[in-house]
Amino acid sequence: MTLPADLGRPRYGTSTLADVLPGAAAVLGVPVERGDLPADPLGLTAALGGARRVAVLLVDGLGADLVRAHADVAPVLAGLATPTGDLSAPCPSTTPVSLATLGTGLPPGSHGILGFVTAVPGEERTLNHIHWADDPDPQEWQARSSVFEQVAAAGVEVAAVAPYAFARSGLTQAAYRGARYTGTVSPGDLAARVLQSLAAAPRTLVYGYTAELDLTGHVRGVDSDSWRAQLALVDRLVEQVVDGLPDDAALLVTADHGMLDVPPETRIDLDADPVLGEGIRLLAGEPRARYVHAVPGAEDELLARWRAVLGDRAWVAGRDEAIASGVFGPVDDDLAARIGDVVALARGTWALTATEREPGPSRLVGFHGSLTATELAIPLLAARGRALA
Repeated sequence: MTLPADLGRPRYGTSTLADVLPGAAAVLGVPVERGDLPADPLGLTAALGGARRVAVLLVDGLGADLVRAHADVAPVLAGLATPTGDLSAPCPSTTPVSLATLGTGLPPGSHGILGFVTAVPGEERTLNHIHWADDPDPQEWQARSSVFEQVAAAGVEVAAVAPYAFARSGLTQAAYRGARYTGTVSPGDLAARVLQSLAAAPRTLVYGYTAELDLTGHVRGVDSDSWRAQLALVDRLVEQVVDGLPDDAALLVTADHGMLDVPPETRIDLDADPVLGEGIRLLAGEPRARYVHAVPGAEDELLARWRAVLGDRAWVAGRDEAIASGVFGPVDDDLAARIGDVVALARGTWALTATEREPGPSRLVGFHGSLTATELAIPLLAARGRALA
């Protein structure tokens, strides 16, 4: 099934978030095993030639369009080099999918974290990957080797620097395993710990993560003074890391997705629409990237009804059609059931909320998850130490 022109297909193995850490590993002389995908499609070995230490800072919610639109608020970010142009987030364009894609260097169809919320096959329940602890076992739910594991096995010191609260989460274990986890308590602590970790050994790979920009965008909207003020703080954080880079170090700044505001008039409440709600066994995904699991025998009817009702407000496909479209990359057979019988990716500024089942998420202002250009486009910005300039 062909995607509409306003939705994009991530180009895995060419210019996506999955290609960042394998490229960083190549800079450090470590080849990463990722099936048929090339080792360094972004050309980071040439762009960062000579680096012995590489830091990758992921700013949650820092879409490339948003950076360009607010260059006056974030002059440091706007002034960094762009060695490859924009990258693409994976599908769905949401944090747990993106973090696993970054950490494994693989498309979602290979690592299996296929949505913000997905069904647990064979069980009448869903898994929220942000609230995940140890059920299912992270080692089994995401069984692929991480880039961090492969780089550490080659003798490089590897660290993940992120909030203390996430240290033992299932998502951390699935996406970052192999890295020494250093918990942080504030943005200033993040900057200091990233620099300390970079200097900890002759060859280092350091990953840093900050979440506040995304949270502000969700709650206040990306068209808000609060979001712009938070972006200015992110810019200062990046400046602190750039100023403290060791001479032989490089910094890469990227993101997990972009974001857009959804006004009240483009929200469809699934809990208030009996036509869309009929025949649903499990509702998963999130408002701009829905997975719908049908009651047995109702799959075709549910798909036809969602297509008829939503029309051009969403791209609606059956599971097999969605997989064949390539938006997830190749999907392992044993992972396919985590995708809904019906997949609905929002177009424009539409969102499929569920005010009774998901009251908190339904009240948010900013959203992401679909495949519009604003949601998919993420930056890759670079700074180099004095010896590499």
